[in-house]
Amino acid sequence: MSDQNSYELLGLTEASTFEEIQAARDRMVDQYAEEPKRQAAVEAAYDAILMERLRLRQEGKIKVPDRIRFAENAPEPSPAAKSTPSLPRPDWLSGLVDNPSRDDILWPAVIYGGLAVLGFAAPSLALAVAIGAAIYFLNRKENKFWRSVLLTIGGLAVGLALGLTVGQLLIPQGAQFAWASPDAVAAAVTCVSLWTVTSFLR
Repeated sequence: MSDQNSYELLGLTEASTFEEIQAARDRMVDQYAEEPKRQAAVEAAYDAILMERLRLRQEGKIKVPDRIRFAENAPEPSPAAKSTPSLPRPDWLSGLVDNPSRDDILWPAVIYGGLAVLGFAAPSLALAVAIGAAIYFLNRKENKFWRSVLLTIGGLAVGLALGLTVGQLLIPQGAQFAWASPDAVAAAVTCVSLWTVTSFLR
């Protein structure tokens, strides 16, 4: 079998890269899984192309990249570059937890911080804006509106439950403070909860 026929059989050209040759071979072996004769022809064509490429490299007609030719001169990765192995996460958790950038944490933090302060003056307004902001930030990540709504409702429920509990503990029943009420504390804690959801979930 000539080299030209080998390339044609795999649907390649002489300019094809080694990765393209391997991919074509793998694809055709799978394609002809029920036909052993065709599989053998594909393997023979693959071997012929590799032998031809080896001969051309030995003759200096194909340039070998320096990283292959002088592998011993390649710099070794620094110990700091080695990543520590992480524990595997379940698929459902990997799809839910986000690895946010610094901006994905800071901008919502500024907005929710302002809303938490507003919550001491107008708790209902602060919560309404915080809910809208949470849906916007979550939907912006993956364009899944209903998932964003559900995550926002979850963050709202957790924030209100925690906030009302903290508000009742910090401000005794019947005590009047000009700057705070249990509802205001609940709104502030809920803003923090929604910031956590929008920053670290998707």
